[in-house]
Amino acid sequence: MTDSASGTVEMYRCLQAFAAQLAAVGVRDVCIAPGARSTPLTVTLARQPGLRCWSHIDERSASFFAVGLAKSTRRAVAIVCTSGTAAANFYPAVIEAAHGAVPLIVLTADRPHELRDREAGQTIDQIKLFGDYPKLFVEVGMPECGATYFRQLAVRAVQESTSATAGVVHLNFPLREPLIPTGFSLQDIPTEVDQTATMRTIQKGAAAPRTSDLDRLAADLDDCSRPLILCGPGDHDADDLAAVYALARHAHIPILADATSQLRAKPYDDQVVDTYEALVANDIFAEQYSPDFVLRFGGIPTCKPLRLWLDALGMPQVVVDPRGFWNDPSMTGREIWHTSIATTSEGLTERIGQSDQGWSEAWFSADRSARTALIDDLLRDPTLSGAGVWQRLRAHLDANAIVYVGNSLPIRQMEVAWGSDGPPVRVLCNRGANGIDGMVSSILGAAAGDGSPVVGVLGDLSFYHDMNGLLAARRLGVNATIIVLNNDGGGIFSLLPQAQLGPVFDEFFTTSHGMDFRHTAALYGCGHRRIASWSEFDDSVRESLSRPGTDIIEVPLDRDQDLAATRKALREASAAVTTSKSIA
Repeated sequence: MTDSASGTVEMYRCLQAFAAQLAAVGVRDVCIAPGARSTPLTVTLARQPGLRCWSHIDERSASFFAVGLAKSTRRAVAIVCTSGTAAANFYPAVIEAAHGAVPLIVLTADRPHELRDREAGQTIDQIKLFGDYPKLFVEVGMPECGATYFRQLAVRAVQESTSATAGVVHLNFPLREPLIPTGFSLQDIPTEVDQTATMRTIQKGAAAPRTSDLDRLAADLDDCSRPLILCGPGDHDADDLAAVYALARHAHIPILADATSQLRAKPYDDQVVDTYEALVANDIFAEQYSPDFVLRFGGIPTCKPLRLWLDALGMPQVVVDPRGFWNDPSMTGREIWHTSIATTSEGLTERIGQSDQGWSEAWFSADRSARTALIDDLLRDPTLSGAGVWQRLRAHLDANAIVYVGNSLPIRQMEVAWGSDGPPVRVLCNRGANGIDGMVSSILGAAAGDGSPVVGVLGDLSFYHDMNGLLAARRLGVNATIIVLNNDGGGIFSLLPQAQLGPVFDEFFTTSHGMDFRHTAALYGCGHRRIASWSEFDDSVRESLSRPGTDIIEVPLDRDQDLAATRKALREASAAVTTSKSIA
């Protein structure tokens, strides 16, 4: 056997040890894009028992598919690509995963050191390609470091990507030719697992808060009479939700729950306020019921009017966010605790007394009045609207369903219309960087998780931006329902001052495209229906959820009418607060 062939065999032995160890410490899914230089990685991962390998043609779609899959399963997902600009196409998903605390293990193949800076094909500078976004970058030693090094590297990669604040790990593999061993069967390479190297159990989130800090915060809460709890975006688990709910119920504190907080659902609805955008728009209510203490759990609330209201009050907040982020762009955070939401809430519940129940009942009464008016307005309106989609969608979903909402206008309309009286549907969104990139792939990745029915709702530009992600639906047999709110461009800009720019506005901001997405569906083998009424919408969603495959439900919207419908519903809801018994 030649030296080069011997080196290739040893490279495969090392990579086999790496793949086996990934599976041993909890990785279950790997998304792989094609390429020659990544052949050793692809081959060893694809033949490793315990790993599901998902084949993708496009790297950007593969990486956002992995983001959705990691969110859905709450496990680290690995992604693989060849060298060169293929790796650069992972960048948007790396940014999203870093900002969204999504455990992503990026495995990039690279040219060996001797081919760098020599104009070798598909060779770029991949050292720390993603800057400071990864929690860990490793230029992997090949293959002379031996199998033990690779087993430990796998353990460390999973450990770093999932511990405390989850995030991205980037491992760069410089691979030498020949990339396939000749005269040697891969079956001769054992599937080795070093059980002593398996990952230790890590408590989700950060450590419990100090007793002295809990005592101090509890005393502050006892001293105030108008506290509010904000629960921001986040895939909060059942323990966190139950603990926040128990704290609010015990102390009579209203919870202003973001649509993506997982709290807008039964059995939490009796403590949750979900029409706060309409409430703070009512000047009388906003003045009479301003808080004197704000405790925020998780991310920054999506609702801008709520944020502006609190900022105008100059109300300092205590923020509890176990992800370890400095989560305070408005600089109103008096304290930021990187501690467990459940442990912090439980500690406070044990220490504080009950505040005036009249305070919370006023919020709940106003919320009920606003919600009734908003629902009545949306249900009376036969015109298709984004807010109307959210009002009707929940009736079709069971408790085990996942809703994946797109950024920009869809999530803002969800904030308005998604009530808290339905089943505990899990709501996911790429709120790390808040972008529209890779949304189709993220939805399909979530659908590939544990078999839960997945409904994605996104705008037409988000859909267009990742149309090639639909190929995964057919190639990988993914079942999903994708609802496209098609207002022919960037409707979100109509909410901004740029809308006053006249012809420049439409050409450079709303960017009308005039596309009919039935042709897109046909190209990728997906079902498609462009609806014209609410009855057709109901039928389409019901049929899609009852059959396998991926369906695209296109909801054509007049941009101005859609915006007007949301504003009218908010006005009706805000006006109803004035007549409720909460306002004296």
